Amino acid sequence: MDASADKPHILIVDDDTRLRELLKSFLSRNGFRVTAAGHAAEARQRLAALDFDLIVLDVMMPGETGLAFAAQLRRTDNVPILMLTAMGDTKDRIAGLETGVDDYLGKPFEPRELLLRIQSVLRRGRTGATPSAEPQRLATFGPNQFDAELGELTQKGKRVALTDAEVALLRAFAARMGEVLSRETLCKSVGSAINERAIDVQVTRLRRKIEPDPSFPRYLRTVRGQGYRLVDA
Repeated sequence: MDASADKPHILIVDDDTRLRELLKSFLSRNGFRVTAAGHAAEARQRLAALDFDLIVLDVMMPGETGLAFAAQLRRTDNVPILMLTAMGDTKDRIAGLETGVDDYLGKPFEPRELLLRIQSVLRRGRTGATPSAEPQRLATFGPNQFDAELGELTQKGKRVALTDAEVALLRAFAARMGEVLSRETLCKSVGSAINERAIDVQVTRLRRKIEPDPSFPRYLRTVRGQGYRLVDA
């Protein structure tokens, strides 16, 4: 049996040939299987043929951008995505979170930081980051039912696709159903790379999946000046 089959499989999508090769070599030395693609079309070919545990995706690529590729991919696939952005480009980072990417890293970056970010995203995907309170197994709110152990959301019996960040948020809310959770608390639940502004973006995306009318939320409510709480309205 091929021992490498047990290693997490990473897909690097970046048009910079030198960076692709450097990252491929570095991540391979640190316990990952690595496949590379130079653009979105090539990445789709790789995804059609192979299974991946995480995608490292550059925003700026010729032709289809990383943001457009991530948005299209999220319609059918919840594979974790770590997006590479220009260091100071907050707009791209927020846009990435809105499309469903799980984390971002500004260029230029230290390979060691990328490794830590990858490990953090994969760890959240396997176990989920939860607050200190033990979440109840099932949380029901309206037509929605969330299984905190499996990280699965169903709505009227049909499964709803969630990103890792959305699973982490729901686990945090399920652990303290009806309680107000501050943005700081939610940041810790989702991951240290997420800031408070990004939490608002994630909550907005989650509302689109669980609320009859996201503009007037019934279940995931804002508590002005304090944070958010999940209730069974």
